[in-house]
Amino acid sequence: MSISAYQVKELRQITGAGIMDCKIALTETNSDMEAAVDWLRKRGIAKADKKAICIAAEGLISAISNGKKGVLVEVNSETDFVARNDTFQKIVRNIAQAALETDGSLEAVAAALYPGSSKTVADTIKDAVGIIGENISLRRVAMLDVKFGVVSTYIHNSVSDGLGKIGVLIAVETEGETESASAFGRQVAMHVAATNPLALTNSEVDPGAVEREKAIFFEQARQSGKPENIIEKMVEGRLRKFYKEVVLLSQAFVMNPDHSVESALREAEEKSIGAPAKLAGYVRFALGEGIEKKETDFAAEVATSVKG
Repeated sequence: MSISAYQVKELRQITGAGIMDCKIALTETNSDMEAAVDWLRKRGIAKADKKAICIAAEGLISAISNGKKGVLVEVNSETDFVARNDTFQKIVRNIAQAALETDGSLEAVAAALYPGSSKTVADTIKDAVGIIGENISLRRVAMLDVKFGVVSTYIHNSVSDGLGKIGVLIAVETEGETESASAFGRQVAMHVAATNPLALTNSEVDPGAVEREKAIFFEQARQSGKPENIIEKMVEGRLRKFYKEVVLLSQAFVMNPDHSVESALREAEEKSIGAPAKLAGYVRFALGEGIEKKETDFAAEVATSVKG
């Protein structure tokens, strides 16, 4: 089976392993990227893959909230030059504003009226393609809302007000002091932007991801040569550590690493919010995640190793 330079590059980005190790891993796993990551990890060549690795597309993410409802939208363009264009930025910001008046589905946002116009969002995007001169697409939308409390937002790598490369929504349910809940929610949103947790709670972690980690932990623990009952305990300990690293409520809070996010929430209840509070949900968008955008300049660097 032929292994492409692009596949080797992607596996290197994910694992930090060497070119030849990546080539061997891909060969051994029939080019299955996830299996290749596991193959390298079992041999101690790669670190745990706890975050999605992707090749960035261009464009912008907008985050906006009216208090009890917040939305994220991602609008892609072909070049970063267009993403810095005032016209494009205005379009993205207005699409987010239009999204607040919908149910948050991509179809509803596309069909919504563009602010200050009789045209839909979809038609406005089509017109913008002709004006700006390159392809523009509304890729995805997410919405969170609460009956009591607030939805906080945060934009990382901001290029303009409410626009940037990473966007986060945090829903805080509470009947306490709204301004304090919003401030705490924004801190948690900043935390999520930095750590990219897999889930809010242990029970919400994808069971497939848990089984994958367990299989790797067992493989690594058996290399110690210890008895099976000891290996079981080793794996249990590593799973507890895994959950602490990837579950939002269990993670060390970036604003105060001596506290978990959950204990920081309890402290905020007592000191500022003044009532019971719950993190009801979060959404994190990173620009272009999951979009493959091939870069041919890498091929020259590894072509000889791949062919060899």
